[in-house]
Amino acid sequence: MVFEEGGWELFAEINGARIFFDVEGKQFVPEGPVMKEKPVCFVVHGGPGCDHGDYCPVLSPLSDYMQLVYIDYRGNGRSERTKKEEYTLDQNVEDIEGLRKYLGLDKIYLLGQSYGGYVGQAYGIRYPENLSGLVLITTACDHSVHEKGIAELEKLGTEEQIQMGKDYLWHGTFPNNEEYDRYYKVFMDLYSYKVRTGEVSREEVEEEIRRGIPSYDAVNQWFGGEQLTFDFREELHTITCPTLVIGGRHDWVAPVSFTYEIADLIPKGKAVVMENSSHSVFTDEPEETLKEIISFILDHEKQREKGV
Repeated sequence: MVFEEGGWELFAEINGARIFFDVEGKQFVPEGPVMKEKPVCFVVHGGPGCDHGDYCPVLSPLSDYMQLVYIDYRGNGRSERTKKEEYTLDQNVEDIEGLRKYLGLDKIYLLGQSYGGYVGQAYGIRYPENLSGLVLITTACDHSVHEKGIAELEKLGTEEQIQMGKDYLWHGTFPNNEEYDRYYKVFMDLYSYKVRTGEVSREEVEEEIRRGIPSYDAVNQWFGGEQLTFDFREELHTITCPTLVIGGRHDWVAPVSFTYEIADLIPKGKAVVMENSSHSVFTDEPEETLKEIISFILDHEKQREKGV
């Protein structure tokens, strides 16, 4: 924990890198004559090449039910830039496990969206004993998501979007952070169904983009490498905790078929689809998505307290 101008910033030295995390909500709250401990949920972001700011303040209502620990992967957000070769799914999993140990935590919940859903699945496969529950949002379970994304973009995209995908995204060849930022602005109406329909303003989403800290090296490393080969399908049955899988009906990045597939392959998986959302469910249907997450957490915590 480091004091910077303006306040405390939370860093942990994990596996040779300074990993940034932030905490929202109390761990202990008064309940009658006792102090009740709330569950802890690690929140891992998408991208890669983004930061945890995408989820602030939209996830804040969750902090009434659990203590939230937002994490920036190494090479992303406020975490330390290390060798690009370290920007891997495996390293992200080990850094999360290292942070869990650093904070002295037992079992945790883990919430991940998009690439964060890949991290969540990989963590659940490697460390099933350390999870109370998983929330996987608009994500996929294998590398076929790459070709499916290309096909969806060919159907739905403008000429500019299709060309930008070919030039930068699909091969992991963004030249700088400025072009990576521009990518999200150009693709905004594909990521958000309600931007596409005019129910959410472009200005509102552009403000969110400006708040973010881009890392083009991180997204290039993933899309130019592991995105083309990853596959969790044969191992998802080893995830033993209750798992909520949320998809967006109009998602072009991780088509909704993956939502059902993941939920089917995880023994305690449950699929929920947001009918008026694309990839960015927290932009398109924030209240509805939060309602599903809170219901899942409360149901599981009741079962856990009963010893079921």
